[in-house]
Amino acid sequence: MTTAVGTAVQARVAVATLFFVNGFSFANIVPRYPEIKDGLSLSNAALGTAIAAMPLGALILGLAASPLIKRFGSARTAVCTQALAGANIIFVGTAPNYALLCAGLFLAGSFDAVTDVAMNAHGMRVQRLYQRSILNSFHGVWSVGAVLGGFAGAGAAQAQVPLSVHLAVTGCVSAAAALVSLRYLLPGAEDTERESSGDGQRAVPPGARWAVVRLLAVLGLLAAAAAVVEDSGASWGSVYLRNELAANAFVGGLAFASLQGAQTVGRLLGDRVVQRLGDRLTARIGGTLALAGMGTALLWPSVPATVAGFGLAGLGIATLIPAAFHAADEIPGLWPGAGITITAFLTRVGFLLSPPLVGLVADASSIRLGLAIVPLAGLVILLTSGILDPRPRGDAGG
Repeated sequence: MTTAVGTAVQARVAVATLFFVNGFSFANIVPRYPEIKDGLSLSNAALGTAIAAMPLGALILGLAASPLIKRFGSARTAVCTQALAGANIIFVGTAPNYALLCAGLFLAGSFDAVTDVAMNAHGMRVQRLYQRSILNSFHGVWSVGAVLGGFAGAGAAQAQVPLSVHLAVTGCVSAAAALVSLRYLLPGAEDTERESSGDGQRAVPPGARWAVVRLLAVLGLLAAAAAVVEDSGASWGSVYLRNELAANAFVGGLAFASLQGAQTVGRLLGDRVVQRLGDRLTARIGGTLALAGMGTALLWPSVPATVAGFGLAGLGIATLIPAAFHAADEIPGLWPGAGITITAFLTRVGFLLSPPLVGLVADASSIRLGLAIVPLAGLVILLTSGILDPRPRGDAGG
C-alpha cells in the first residue's frame, strides 16, 4: 500500500512538472516578440501572421495526439513532444528569416497541442489512482508556470540578455525537466487504472455511435465557450480599457491580469469545489459568473466594473476545460486519448475564431459590443453544462 501511494504521489508531481514546464517554456518568448520583430524587420501584419501559425499547427497536427498515445502511451508522448517543444524554442528565437519563424511557430503549436492532450490523459490516469479530483490543480500549476514564464521573459528583455542565450537556457532546462519526469510517470497500458478500479472501457454499441459524436460535440462547444472567455481578456481586455474607457497603460493590463489571476486561483481550488458540488453545478455557477459579471460590466461600463467582470469570468471558467476533458476521457470505447484529442481540437477552434470575430464586430460598431461575446459564451456554458456529471467527483469514482 505504501508503495502504491508513493507511486501515485511521484506520478502526480511528475505530471505537475510537465504542466508547469509547458506553461513556463513558451511564455518566455512572448515578451521578446518585439525583438524578434525588429531583428527580422517585420511589419505588424507579418508578425501577426507568423503568430497565427501556432493555432494553425495545433489544429492540423493536434489530431495526431490520440494515435501517438495509442502507439507510445501518454507518458512518452507528453515527455517527447514537450522536450521537442523546448528545443523548438531555441529555433523560434534564432530563426534567421520570416519563413523559418513561421515554421518554428507552426511546430510550437503542433508540439503544444499533442503535449496538452497527452499530459491531460496521463493526469487522468493519476486522478484514477487518487479516486478524487486532482485535474484542476494541474491546470492551476500550468497557469502559474505561464505567469512566471512571462515574468522571466520580461526580466530577460529588461536586462538585455541576448535572445539566443535566454532561449537556449530556457529550452534546454525545459527539455531536461520533461525528460527527467518520464522516470516517475505511470508505466503500463493507458487503461490500467481504469480496469483496476472496475471501470474498464466498454465497447460502444453500434447504435450509440451517433450519441457519442453528439456528446463530444457538446463537450467541445462547452470547452470552446470557455476558450472564448479566456481569449477575450488576453486579446481585447487591454484594448477596450484603453481605447474606450480611457484607462492608462498600467490599468489597461489589469483586464488580463484579473482574468488570469482569478482563473489560476479557481483552478488551484477547483478540485475541492467539484469534489463537493460536481462538475455540472460547478459549470453552471461558472457560466452564471461569466454571464452576469461581464454582462453587468458591459451594460454599465466603467474601469472598475470591467476589471471585476473579467475577474469573475476568469473564476467562472477555471474548471470548465478540465471538466470537459474528464467527461470526454470517460466516454467508453474510444481510443486512449481520443476524447480529449477531439475536445481539445474544438477548444482551439474557440481560441482561433474568437479574436477575429470580436475584431469584426469592433470595426463595425465598438469593442464593447464585440465583447458581448463573453456573456454570450457564459450563456452557452449554462446551456451545455447539463452534459457534465452531476455527482460530486468523489461519488463519481474519478
